[in-house]
Amino acid sequence: MLKQRIITALLMLAILLPAVFYPSPIPFGLVALVLLAAGAWEWARMNQTAFVPSVLYGGLCALLCAGTWQAGWMQVPMPTLWLVVGSAWVLVALALVRAGVGAWVKVPRVLRLAGGLVVLWAAWLAVAQARTRGVNFLFSVLVLVWVADIFAYFAGRSLGGRFFGNKLAPSISPGKTWEGALGGALGVVACAFFWRWLDTAVTVDSLSLYSLVWQRGPVVMVVAVLFLAAMSVLGDLVESLFKRSAGLKDSSGLLPGHGGVLDRVDALLPTLPLAMMLVTL
Repeated sequence: MLKQRIITALLMLAILLPAVFYPSPIPFGLVALVLLAAGAWEWARMNQTAFVPSVLYGGLCALLCAGTWQAGWMQVPMPTLWLVVGSAWVLVALALVRAGVGAWVKVPRVLRLAGGLVVLWAAWLAVAQARTRGVNFLFSVLVLVWVADIFAYFAGRSLGGRFFGNKLAPSISPGKTWEGALGGALGVVACAFFWRWLDTAVTVDSLSLYSLVWQRGPVVMVVAVLFLAAMSVLGDLVESLFKRSAGLKDSSGLLPGHGGVLDRVDALLPTLPLAMMLVTL
């Protein structure tokens, strides 16, 4: 299992890193489009859709992203769009986690499929616009989610249950603890201050997310990164809720040792649009 995870991770890095660092954002946009189209296929399968319609659903997601690309939306600031998408993520994610698995299974499948298409399209547009802003900005958003996840894992393993008597969301993801969530929050704050200093110490191709929100003051930066860290946890919980309702451990087996695409990007789905909302308002 570990060998599989390492091999898959190395193959993914061999594809992603050259695409990210290529002078033009086009290769990265294509890679992201393929990944999220695969995620759309997984989403359709998780919602009891047959194989061929699921493939068509993934193709529809790809066409929607490609049409947006052709229209030139990658380069256009869209504060209203990101405000609407970000607000919807906050409200819907909180409502879903509060309602639990039982409420989700009652939602008509057509609404689930329509909502999934919007979420995946918005994530693609957000990550494509982030790369258009610059590699430094893109990585500052991605690393925030990775740091939150890594710090939460180790804090949860070492301190889980010692200070809080209850789990974060036991009916959805029994392994998540409040101690882990707080550890992830502390990790992203430390990352934000370090990255902000790094922006001033070295030459970068673009300002990071942290430097951009710092322009409103250090308190605003701390609040912003804590908000994004919390939403990354909510994104993870929402995907866990979806998998639990479908009786699945992983969204698919597309990435051996890692599960599926949605398992890898679940925390990014809300965080990317919300990051764009913060820097475009």
